[in-house]
Formats: sequence, structure tokens, C-alpha cells
Amino acid sequence: MSHPPAPALELLLEERVALESMAANTTLAHRVVREAKGLLMAADGVANSVIGERLGVSRSTVLAWRRDFAEHGMGWVGKVRPGRGPKPTISQERIEAMVHDTLHSKPDDGSTHWSLRSMAKHSGLSKSTIQKVWSARKIRPHLVETFKLSNDTRFEEKLRDVVELYMNPPDDSVILSVDEKSQIQALNRTQPSLPLKPGRAGTMTHDYKRNGTTTLFAALNILTGMLLFKCMPRHRNGEFLQFLRLIDRSIDKTKKIHLIVDNYGTHNHENVRAWLAKHPRFTLHFIPTSSSWLNLVERWFRELTEKRIRRGSFHSVADLIAAIEDYIAHHNVDPKPYKWTKTADEIIEKVRRGRLALQQAAA
Repeated sequence: MSHPPAPALELLLEERVALESMAANTTLAHRVVREAKGLLMAADGVANSVIGERLGVSRSTVLAWRRDFAEHGMGWVGKVRPGRGPKPTISQERIEAMVHDTLHSKPDDGSTHWSLRSMAKHSGLSKSTIQKVWSARKIRPHLVETFKLSNDTRFEEKLRDVVELYMNPPDDSVILSVDEKSQIQALNRTQPSLPLKPGRAGTMTHDYKRNGTTTLFAALNILTGMLLFKCMPRHRNGEFLQFLRLIDRSIDKTKKIHLIVDNYGTHNHENVRAWLAKHPRFTLHFIPTSSSWLNLVERWFRELTEKRIRRGSFHSVADLIAAIEDYIAHHNVDPKPYKWTKTADEIIEKVRRGRLALQQAAA
């Protein structure tokens, strides 16, 4: 039975652009792409039966696409009507039981966490089903992140002091985030590394020869991103005093100097305190214990490790120091300061929630 040709589907310009984008998208569900193509053909005046033949659907399906688009617009493209589509073969109760066991139990074989294989054996679900549920709920049993909450009795006081320096630095002052990256090893790989090539990552041998160590003393200017530094063989109060003298010589004498440091004993040694008493423009601000994340220079140390040291091969300590000095020289040509955004109250609230979670886990 022949049908009169249907009028071309009317599309706004933005609707056509959106449908063309959906029709060309290789990551969308097939039904969404197919319907978008069908609506575009309908807008070009192609007969409904021809659209059905080209896309492998019935004419009534094409009519339903047109009707749904006319009633609901772009928001309905690719949607499945309630009660239609394939019915789930696994009950929600089984899914929730599997998720509960993933989060609150361990395998009977003594493993510390579930794998797809062990959970499939335990729950009776397929590995693909478990993977889909874990991915959808962002459950990653194989991953673990380290953390430690500070037990410093003056945590809030020290935190507010340092954050205030970051967010509201005093006038006529220089704020320096100071720390030492100690025991940097000059490692020389036993064989040359293979270069990066298409289909293969760069490589380096797992074994190496140790050629000594150095300690990098660094002071990061939080306003400019510039670095003052000095490499020294040891990590004692004498070396720290040498670095303080370098800072004193390098900073305008009219400026006050605020140093953000950790609680390493060197920073509070009696010799250091005696020197500071004679140089009143220096003020030390101690971060809380177990809070290295609060010292911005630690973030720069991570970049140094990732971008210059970890993949390097050094024949001597002198080679290592030269590499560090070269990296810092390039950094100081166009420094980018880090911007602190979290208020002290926001951090304190997050720590409070963390402590509460620890208490509940221990109960």
C-alpha cells in the first residue's frame, strides 16, 4: 500500500547542527546516531519508507521518531520510552549486594581487596557486569591512595597562619616557601635507554649505579614563582644557615622576609634561633606536622623529580647538580607562581570530615 509523501521535517539551524554532530559521533549509542541520521534525512525530504530501508528500521519507527521530535524536541532523540527496550536480567538486589561486599568485605583467600575474577566467583556475576557497575560507581578496589591527618595540637593555628600568608601577603614583605630535597641520588643506568617511538614507550634499565647524593635547598617566592637555591652535600643546621645567609644577601634589605618551613629539627636548631635573633627581618612560619602539602615548594619539588631527575642518568654528583641548576635556570626565565585557593576554614572542615571517617572506621 502506497503512502502519500510526508512533508519535510522542519528544523531550526541549531537543531540541524546538533543532529549533524550526533550523527557523526562515534562514541554515542547506535540508536542515538541512527535516529539523528533519520531525522536529518526527514528534514531533507526523504520518504519515511526510504529512510527505514537505509537505516534498517520499519516505517512506523521513522514515524515515531518524527512524532517524538515534534513533541519533545532534541531532548528526546535516542531516548527509550518507559517500559520499552531490553529488560534487565540481573536484579538490582544482586547488584547492590555485590557493591556492598566490594566495599565492606575481603576475599576468603586472604587477599587485601577484590579483583574482577574473585568478585565474579564470589557473587556469581560476570566480570563484564562487575566492571560496568564498578566503573559507573567509580569503585576502584585495585587502587589505594596514601594520606595522613596531622595530630599537631596547634594544627588550626599553624594552618591559618600559613594560609593567611598565601592569600593575603603583607606589604613590603617577601614570602618564601622553603624546604630541602635531601638525598637526591646521582643514578647512572647500566645501559643506554631506548628512545620513544610510535607504539613503544621510552625505556630505561631497572638497575643502576649509585654515584653519590646531593641535597637541594630551595626557596620559592610565592608571588613571583622565582627560586633561590643551593645544592649542598649535607643536611644540617650549618647548611641551613648557609642558605639563610644566601637569602639574606639576595633579598632587598628594606623587605621583611617570611619563611614557610616544616618541622625538621634543623629549622629550629639553637644555632638557627641565635642567627634569627640577630636578623629580625626574618620570621619563620611552621606548617603543622604531617602537612607537607601546605608547603608550596613541595609541589615544585614534584615537578623537578618528574621532569628532570627520575628519567635522568648521571655519571657523578657534579652531573646531577648541573642538571638541577640548568632546570632551575630555565624555570626562572619565565616563572609561574602557584595560586592558593582553599581558605583555612574549607581545609579545617575537610580535615574534620576525615577525622570523623577515621573514627567511624575504627568503631
